[in-house]
Amino acid sequence: MLDPVNEIDHIQVSLIRALASQQRLRIVHLLTMEVNELAGELGLAQATVSQHLAAMRSVGLVEAARDGRLVRYRLADPEILAACDLMRNVIVRRLSVLGSLAAAEGRASQATASARSRSAARRRATQRRPAAGRYQPDQVTHP
Repeated sequence: MLDPVNEIDHIQVSLIRALASQQRLRIVHLLTMEVNELAGELGLAQATVSQHLAAMRSVGLVEAARDGRLVRYRLADPEILAACDLMRNVIVRRLSVLGSLAAAEGRASQATASARSRSAARRRATQRRPAAGRYQPDQVTHP
C-alpha cells in the first residue's frame, strides 16, 4: 500500500535536488528566453543549458514543446517560480537578521575594546611616579 505522505516527500526531495544548482535556479528565473539566449546570459555552453533543462524536465519542473526545430521550455507550474521567490525572500530576511546581529556584535566588541583602552590608560596614569629630584635606587646619578 502506498503511503501518500512518503510519496509526496520523495517527489519534493527530487524537485529540491533538481533546483540545488545556481544555474538551474537562474534558468527558472530566465525561462522565458530561448536555450541559446539562456546560454549566453548564464555564460554556459548551449549543451550544458540543455542538460540542465533535461534534468529539470525529468522531475517535472519544466515542460518542453517543439516548435519546428526549436524546443521551447516553460515551467510546469507557475508556482515553481513563486516558491523560488519565496525561498529567496526568506534567505534575504535571514541574512538581514544575521547582518543586524553581526553589526550589534561589532558595536559591542568596539565598546569592549574602547573600555579596555580607557581602563589601561587609567592604570598607567595612576601608577606611582617618583617625585622630582628624589633619589631612586635604579637611577644613575652623574657628578
